[in-house]
Formats: sequence, C-alpha cells, structure tokens
Amino acid sequence: MPQVALVVDDSMLVRHTVCRFLEERGYEVESATNGAEALQIVGCLRPDLIITDLVMPRMTGPELITALKSNPTTAAIPIVVLAGRRGGKGLQPELRADYVIHKDIDIVAQLQTALAKLFAPSAC
Repeated sequence: MPQVALVVDDSMLVRHTVCRFLEERGYEVESATNGAEALQIVGCLRPDLIITDLVMPRMTGPELITALKSNPTTAAIPIVVLAGRRGGKGLQPELRADYVIHKDIDIVAQLQTALAKLFAPSAC
C-alpha cells in the first residue's frame, strides 16, 4: 500500500511541483489550498506526511499545525513546512515542524533531503 501525502499550499505552481515530486516516488497525493481544506481531508484519510505552506487564506499553516498537534490521532504525522524566503523577516520559524523547506531554494533537492531524514530506516 503506498504512503499517502497531503500537500497544502495556496500556490498552484508549488502544489503541482511538490505533488509531482511525491507521485514520482510512489506516494498517493492529496492536495488542499488552505488549512481548513486540509483538516477536512485529514478527517477522511490519515496521511503519512503533510507538507504545508505557512501563509494561506482561511487557515494558516501555523493554525493547521496547532489543530493537528492538538489531536491525538494526527499529532504524530510528520509535517514539512514550505517557508517563504530563507532569512525573510516578519515570520517566526515554525518550530513544531519536522522539517523546513525554503521556497526560494531548489524545492526538489530539499524534498529529497527531507524524505531521507524523515523516513530513514532506524539503526536498531
């Protein structure tokens, strides 16, 4: 059974890029344009990974992360944040994310690194 990923971003270009990357690696991918849509999807299926933007209409990334982390059934889902400019001013870093990707740097290379770190076999 393939792993399921949820990609949440109000930018169609970013959503398409991330979804295509994940699909090429065997993920079944769902997408949403904001946190409110994402919560509806999470209510119907349990993704193995959530990749979310921070700044979106209706419900922001931090609000989505708060809702996910406060629910015991979704609290352990790994979250990758798609942040704006690296070192950009105005936004606090999202410390509850398992990994942060910066949109102004090669997204695909960062996604490869994030997946390798998040889903590496444990050395037990």
